[in-house]
Parts: sequence; structure tokens; C-alpha cells
Amino acid sequence: MNGGDEVVAASADPSLPLEWRFSQVFGERSAGEEVQEVDIISAIEFDNSGNHLATGDRGGRVVLFERTDTNNSSGTRRELEEADYPLRHPEFRYKTEFQSHDPEFDYLKSLEIEEKINKIRWCQTANGALFLLSTNDKTIKFWKVQDKKIKKICDMNSDPSRTIGNGTVASSSNSNITSSCLVNGGVSEVNNSLCTDFSLPPGGISSLRLPVVVTSHESSPMARCRRVYAHAHDYHINSISNNSDGETFISADDLRINLWNLEISNQSFNIVDVKPAKMEDLSEVITSAEFHPTHCNMLAYSSSKGSIRLIDLRQAALCDSHSKLFEEPEQAGPKSFFTEIIASVSDIKFAKEGRYLLSRDYMTLKLWDINMDAGPVATFQVHEYLKPKLCDLYENDSIFDKFECCISGNGLRAATGSYSNLFRVFGVAPGSTETATLEASRNPMRRHVPIPSRPSRTLSSITRVVSRGSESPGVDGNTNALDYTTKLLHLAWHPNENSIACAAANSLYMYYA
Repeated sequence: MNGGDEVVAASADPSLPLEWRFSQVFGERSAGEEVQEVDIISAIEFDNSGNHLATGDRGGRVVLFERTDTNNSSGTRRELEEADYPLRHPEFRYKTEFQSHDPEFDYLKSLEIEEKINKIRWCQTANGALFLLSTNDKTIKFWKVQDKKIKKICDMNSDPSRTIGNGTVASSSNSNITSSCLVNGGVSEVNNSLCTDFSLPPGGISSLRLPVVVTSHESSPMARCRRVYAHAHDYHINSISNNSDGETFISADDLRINLWNLEISNQSFNIVDVKPAKMEDLSEVITSAEFHPTHCNMLAYSSSKGSIRLIDLRQAALCDSHSKLFEEPEQAGPKSFFTEIIASVSDIKFAKEGRYLLSRDYMTLKLWDINMDAGPVATFQVHEYLKPKLCDLYENDSIFDKFECCISGNGLRAATGSYSNLFRVFGVAPGSTETATLEASRNPMRRHVPIPSRPSRTLSSITRVVSRGSESPGVDGNTNALDYTTKLLHLAWHPNENSIACAAANSLYMYYA
């Protein structure tokens, strides 16, 4: 594991802070428009190429978008910049949508299973088709989306301007009909059983011509469910992750992680089980799980106690023992009732090269180096100003909100969401002090807050701990109190470019820099 070269290289020449601009919005609400619960976006994911984007909502639907902007020039990015060639930002358009999950009812446990999409993960493409996994609380589905040629029916005997009953005939070909003698069933008069609007040519029809199905040049994307992976989780599924081998994936619930083969839907292997012999002894649950991006034998999972465990599938069939444990050193001083709640990790993401791991808890965003388990490499304050309001947040359940995080393809920046539809972008490269607060709207800098940075605390020549974030109370740039009912939980970073897609209720906003 010698990744991280890009991050280290960037420290010698740290990049300038990015200037974020609005790109696109899908499903924008008008002022005062009420949002339907089923339309709220619950999952966002770019594919590995960055040419497709998928979103899932609480109504069980998956919506696909495809990239439309093309760059016909050749050469590297540096060559294009030197040639003063205008680089275009990613632009997407609606491709298709399909109903992935429907509401179900578990009669054995008397539980309703809602259709909400929890996670979406893209799989490897093949033969021009797109493949992806989607899951709700209990069932994972494997989808294939492929463009199909549209077939039309044409070439019939009847006059297209005439109809039989309520049906309309597609087209006709009467040019070859002759008025010669009747042959093989020709009729000399109209049958009284036919509608009076329908008429045969004089002399009858000389030959019977059946409808012909013709394939047109037009195509339409069609989604088909290839496999259903069900009945393997007793608790709600919170994560799915594809393996780099392209053949397997994992699914995680509160107490177990299962390993699946994409080709086998009726069998899975339990590789992590944290369920104690007595449920009264349960002290922590699994909150997120992610495969290593390049090593197919490694995966990480986080817990409600704020720890992250790295496991190696080569060590044992049941990986109850971890190979590495990442957790912040316990701080001295009294603990409050909320200490463990706000320490719970809601999301983890590996950087593209696999050396660094990003984690999000309620208060902070942390960057870990998998080669060093002494503590996080950097800590970024996201909700520091909410500490005095934890009681209120507990009363309205906001303290249990699960914010996602994402990291750029080059590993230099990370982003996560907050309240009032705000999201934060941090520079995570060594020496970077970049911090930006943006709003999910057409004017992302409208609520920009100039956020002071605290100096970093160096633990050693190798490990650094950076603490950057808001020192101001819960107000935005317009001195308005933050709205805890509008929260930006889901966002994704384009794998190859500085472009972010984020969800604000039912609207999908996209930004570029």
C-alpha cells in the first residue's frame, strides 16, 4: 500500500482555493411548493467514469442522468490550458428512471418494509449496458440498463384514414391492389358485420398482407432487474459496496456484514458478526462499510462508538478480529450523555488511491491514514457551533441525522453536508487551509461565511492534526438562524473532475470549480 503519492506531491505545491459555481439543477422547487415525501432524494452516486449519475428517492425510484458535454479536442489538460482552450464543466441530462423497490410487508415479523432507496452502487459496464445495485432496508437488486431499438408495426392493406371500431391502422399499401377477378377469399361486397366507416377497394383485396414489425433507428433505455438478493438481513441494510474484483460485493446491517457474488442471489457468506450472545450486552452497531478501492481482500467498517476497523478477508472466514483499529484517543475530562451519540460514524469513504480514509460523525470530518492507527491525520470541524444546542437537537431527533461525506478523485479535497441546505468543502492536502461553505441553490455563495482557521497541532513530523471549521454560532452569512428541518445529507464528488452533486429535498444541484 504505497498510495497517497498525489496527496504528498500536492503538499509541495498546494493548489489555490477553488471557486465554486452553479452548474445545473434538476427538480427545482418553486417558492412555496410543497415537497412530497416520496420525492425526497435518499441516495446519489457517480459511476467510475463520471459519465453517469444515479439518484434514488424515498419512493423507491432510481433516476439516471448521462453526461452530454463532449470535448472533441485532443491533448492533456495542461496542453489545453496552455493553448487557452475553454474547458467545459460537466453537463448532464435526464436519461431514464425505473421503480426499483415497492413497499412490502413482513408477515412473520409484522413489519412494514418501506421502499426508500438507502444506497446505490454502480457495477462494471459490459456490452454497452449499465449495471447497478440498489437496496432498501431488506432487499438488494441488480439492475441492467440498456438502450433498446424501438420497434414499430407498419405495412398493412387498409387505408390509414379509415378505422375499424376504435382501432387505428398504422399504415397502408394499396398501390398493388388490382381490380381483377377475386382470388382466394376476395369479397364482392362489404360484410355487414364490419363498421360502416371501413370500406374495401373496388374489386376487393387481391392479397392478404400481414403487419410487419420494423426496427427504427430510435432507441430507448430499458431497465431490467437481473437478480434479487433477499432474506439475508434481520436488520436494516445501511451499506452496500462493490469489490474491486468486479465479482463480489458486501451488504451491511446493524450487526452483520455479508459477502455476495453478483452471479449468485440465493447464497451469501457472513464475514462479520458483532451480535452478542445476549442482546443486553450489545454496546455498538455497524454504521457503514466500504471495500478498499484496489485491494480486493480488504474492507473497512465503522461503528456507533466512533471507531473504524480494517479487516483482511485472507485472515479468516469470519472476520470478527480486525487487522487494524482506528479511533481517536480518549480525551480526559467528564463525558456527557451525548458524547457517544455524536461520536457515531455515519459514513466512511476511501480515497481513490486507497491509502486515506474519510469518516464523518455528527460534529466533525476526519481523515485517516490506514498506515497509521494512532489517530486521525486531520480533523475538520463541521458542527462545532452546535455543542450548546445538543439538548434541543436530541429532542427533535436531529442529533441522529446521518450526513454523508465524499472525497475528490485526486484526494486533495473533501466535502460533507450540514443544515439549511449548506455543505462544506475542505482542503485535506498537507498544508492546505482551504475551507468553503456553500448553499444548495442557484447562488451557492449567497450564504458564504468567512470562516477563521485555527492553527494546526503537529503531533510529529509525519502525523498532523488540523482543526478547521466554524467558530461562529448557528447563523449563516445573512445572520439568519440555521434551519434544522432542511438538511443536506447526500452528496457525491465526480471521480475525475471538481464537480459535486448534492441533494436538497427533491432537488438535485450540481456545482463545478
